[in-house]
Amino acid sequence: MASNTLKDLNTLPVTEKMSECKPSLTKPCVGKINGKSEDRPLPSSAVTLDPSVVETEKPEAEKAAVEVEYIESENLDDVEDADAVLKTVVAGLDSKDWVSVCDALNNVRRLSIFHKEAMLHMLEKVIPLVVKSLKNPRSAVCKTACMTSADIFSAYNNDITDLLDSLLTQLLLKSSQDKRFVCEAAEKALTSMTKYVSPTLLLPKLQPCLKNRNPRIRAKASLCFSRSVPRLGVEGIKEYGIDKLVQAAASQLTDQLPESREAARTVLLELQSVYEKAHPIVKDETSSPSSLPEEEQTPEAVTWEMFCQSKLSALSAQAVLRVTNIVAVPAREGLVTAGSSSSSQL
Repeated sequence: MASNTLKDLNTLPVTEKMSECKPSLTKPCVGKINGKSEDRPLPSSAVTLDPSVVETEKPEAEKAAVEVEYIESENLDDVEDADAVLKTVVAGLDSKDWVSVCDALNNVRRLSIFHKEAMLHMLEKVIPLVVKSLKNPRSAVCKTACMTSADIFSAYNNDITDLLDSLLTQLLLKSSQDKRFVCEAAEKALTSMTKYVSPTLLLPKLQPCLKNRNPRIRAKASLCFSRSVPRLGVEGIKEYGIDKLVQAAASQLTDQLPESREAARTVLLELQSVYEKAHPIVKDETSSPSSLPEEEQTPEAVTWEMFCQSKLSALSAQAVLRVTNIVAVPAREGLVTAGSSSSSQL
């Protein structure tokens, strides 16, 4: 009797196992082994699910790739109905659909080019949303936002100065640490900014960026700084304060990245040339200060070296003088030769 009972107990799990698997052959179940259940999806179920996923996602991705195009500014066409686009552009920029955001950004570009005055009053709403697009994780949205920024700079110039801070920060960030094609678009936008925005208004916003913790941002800011300073002109540099510009450039000579250091050298050579034109020092023994025009005579002949030493720390002044006296020797000799050719004939 005991042996029969034991037989029944040994055969019981097998019958339960068969009864559990027979009613639902499509269930992801293969029974119980050694008291443990193993759930494994059947190959047929995986095969039936995968094609549906591919079919729903692939056409959508292809559609997005076709619709989102990077159109150069000169190839943009005018909008058909400017008033209708103006009413919907803000909502489009704030859309959760990234393709719609790209379309809205391109409409902002078209409005900036063909309907500049019509969108002027909307810049306070548009530019923060462009900044939001620059933060978007999708590279297509970022690049389109960079291209939009470039067109906004070229169209509105100084009208966006009050809204420039957040836009400048994001463009510096994108130009320094993103995918290559996004970096290139951001650099073009920064070039457009330094070309179309007044350097008098732009330089005060760039100077804090020269002290940013991120060395790559400092490098991009230094390049913008070096492009903006020459645009001031001689009189503009005097009005802005040559000492402020020299101090800002000197701080970049010891920067971590070579781009920052090279940009600083470019600025310092420009400032040295302007300073020496404004404070001419006659080194010829045969010449005298009285030979200069009356308006160019100064009570004290302060050389570039003396000026740097008076405005900078000892180490900074030494670094600046090393750059301007050694690197600039050929250029300075050419200027001196051209400028003193008439006096050497006396």
